[in-house]
Amino acid sequence: MLTERELQRYDRQMMIYGFGEDGQEKLQKAKVFIAGVGGLGSPVAIYLAVAGIGTIRIVDHDTVELSNLNRQVLHWDENIGGEKAASAVAKLQKLNPDVRIEAISETITDDNASQLVGDSDLIVDAMDNLPTRYLLNKTAIEKGIPFFHGAVYGFEGRAMTVIPGKSACLNCLYHGADAPKEKFPVIGVTPAVIGCIQATEVIKYLTGLGELLTNRLLNYDALSMKFTEFKVNRDPNCEHCGNL
Repeated sequence: MLTERELQRYDRQMMIYGFGEDGQEKLQKAKVFIAGVGGLGSPVAIYLAVAGIGTIRIVDHDTVELSNLNRQVLHWDENIGGEKAASAVAKLQKLNPDVRIEAISETITDDNASQLVGDSDLIVDAMDNLPTRYLLNKTAIEKGIPFFHGAVYGFEGRAMTVIPGKSACLNCLYHGADAPKEKFPVIGVTPAVIGCIQATEVIKYLTGLGELLTNRLLNYDALSMKFTEFKVNRDPNCEHCGNL
């Protein structure tokens, strides 16, 4: 049941056809896991918080650096040297005090990934390296919960949604390919766009509205201002989802 305050706060989005109070209550009951609150995680967390997601669990082991501030909009100069998780919580609670924010400052590993995700309803991939992305993809499949992938490089970005047992997963897309962890170029507007796409997919999934970005990779090229779709086929021999 929504309070009078919530009915006023979310009035405009509840006006959307098919959304209504039922959709808002679905958001309110949801628990979303966001892996990383950097360039991608910042807009994802911001827009899910203001949309009224009931519980947002953030995991990020990093501390804020000056070089983060061109894109990681949850963090400000005053946060340099502090934990990103703590910085994110402080801002998100001010954005929407009615949302519960859980922050964990830990590195996601094989040993703790499942425990960190816990009873979350879905996983948002806002990481910057493939090994952790694969681990989260596998964790989502094992738990049978959706996985929302996003990645950026310079003025380019991509996004894809994974529904275990129904659509291709991240491993089907990249086939276990790896890339060295290195410093890569990025401007803040790119993760802002991709992060908002990821947040939109989460809201659509939870409310049951629209068509999800499954079995297709959405590529964004800001320099030509074009969105391109690539079909992604589910691999029956995939090490992550092939046995589903």
